[in-house]
Amino acid sequence: MTSRKIGARRGIAFVTSHEPGNTRHRFALVHLDVMYDTLPRTLFQNSVLVDPHPMHHPGGPTAEEKVMVKTVARVRRRLGSPPPGGISPSDPNPFGWGPFVVLFIVGMVDRIEHNLMSGVLPLVQAEWGFSDTAAGSIPTASALAAAIVALPAGYLADRHSRTKIIAIVVFCWALVTLGSGLAAGFAVFYLTRVLLAAAENVDNPAVGSLLADYYPAATRMQVYGWTRMTTYLGGVGTLLGGVIGQAYGWRAAFLLMAIPGALTAVLVWRLREPQRGQIDKLMATAATPPPTAAVPPQTPPPGAGAKPLFWRQVRQVLAIRTLVLVGLGIMILTFGLGGVYYWLPSLMVRVFGMETGVASSISGGITIVGVLAGTVVGTYLGKRMHGRVKGGRLLVGGAGITIGSALLGVALLMSSTVALVILILLAVTISSTAIPTCTACVADVVTATSRGVGFAVLQVLLTIGVAFGPLVVGMTSDATGSLLLAMYALIVPMVLGGLVVLAARGSYEREAARVLDDARTS
Repeated sequence: MTSRKIGARRGIAFVTSHEPGNTRHRFALVHLDVMYDTLPRTLFQNSVLVDPHPMHHPGGPTAEEKVMVKTVARVRRRLGSPPPGGISPSDPNPFGWGPFVVLFIVGMVDRIEHNLMSGVLPLVQAEWGFSDTAAGSIPTASALAAAIVALPAGYLADRHSRTKIIAIVVFCWALVTLGSGLAAGFAVFYLTRVLLAAAENVDNPAVGSLLADYYPAATRMQVYGWTRMTTYLGGVGTLLGGVIGQAYGWRAAFLLMAIPGALTAVLVWRLREPQRGQIDKLMATAATPPPTAAVPPQTPPPGAGAKPLFWRQVRQVLAIRTLVLVGLGIMILTFGLGGVYYWLPSLMVRVFGMETGVASSISGGITIVGVLAGTVVGTYLGKRMHGRVKGGRLLVGGAGITIGSALLGVALLMSSTVALVILILLAVTISSTAIPTCTACVADVVTATSRGVGFAVLQVLLTIGVAFGPLVVGMTSDATGSLLLAMYALIVPMVLGGLVVLAARGSYEREAARVLDDARTS
């Protein structure tokens, strides 16, 4: 018998099969809200569609056939499933945008919750009366705890299901966030913030590794740019923290954020784990098969792809010059940005006389708009420069960091609120061009089997920068009596961070080519 494609009509239909020598027609129930060609071809061998209205066929499918087809449809609709015919080397988006959206949500929930503290800080200080040094030490202690767990988290991400790791960690966020809102005293509150930061850092290596196995090089700059952008979109949390805190009390901000955390954990649990390194291998061998050839997913033989022990793998990753230089440059940048933006709402309250809700809203809005615009501009410029100029992506990112940091220094000299806001917005936009360009470059120079540890190393360096920026500003503010002077002292390190990123251009092309060579021969 033959089979006929019926398209994507909604409703219920029967598919009947007839085997040679057997006069019995077998029926199967098909839900047509699933595309016909998302179902396995073997289901429709020797089959023909007879009618989209099952009530005309009293014989109907058996209960076993109904369960079989419903199960197949449910599996094929799972987030992150590859195309049924295999992954094509020419497809820039083989798994769809579902995995990207889920991981973007993970990053947003993470950063919003993390940055609630900045928005409610004046209210928390007013309740418990701790100093600026104590306030600045909260992100420092949190970042150090996060740095301790980052490398082991990367090691686990290279060996276990990354989607399950992320789902479990996100659920832990929700529980600890609930604890922050219920804390009876400053010591308990301090502890919950530290525990939360450690939990948040466990998922970062897994997210970075997953994206490289969902999307090829042609798409990585976009997906890495938008997911990593969430790190700098903490302004949403600052804004929400200030507004909710002023209206309902600072505890309400933390209690409410436990809800989206739990829902996000459920969403990630349903995400399908991709095969490691399959995208890299297709990219490396794309010139060999015809462009339209589809390569079905393959399972590596037992014992293949054995990974080195922990410290040996870390040493191998640290030998990647591009990764280390980009990481160091961004570490220095985040040292400055972490200090400046953590204290920006407080600066507006103290120096410009704003209310907490207004200051948090302006600070958060600046960060949101600037990072969004910078990511879009950086992605566009990175595409234009990549392949035309040596290390073109890093040229865009490094120059953006350097120029944006210098402009931020000019902004802090302004006595007018309007001038301050406009210049800071412009500085954030220019600096944010580094988000998509630098992160995509890191994925390009680390092999698929070590990307978890590679992104863990990057995260450790970033965390070190975040750890000390707010503390240095707080201590300097207490010592000098000037929060503005303390923030301005961080501008020079930020400019140096951009120059270090520019220095990574010399090794990028060579190390990216080596990754493809390894994938081709694996």
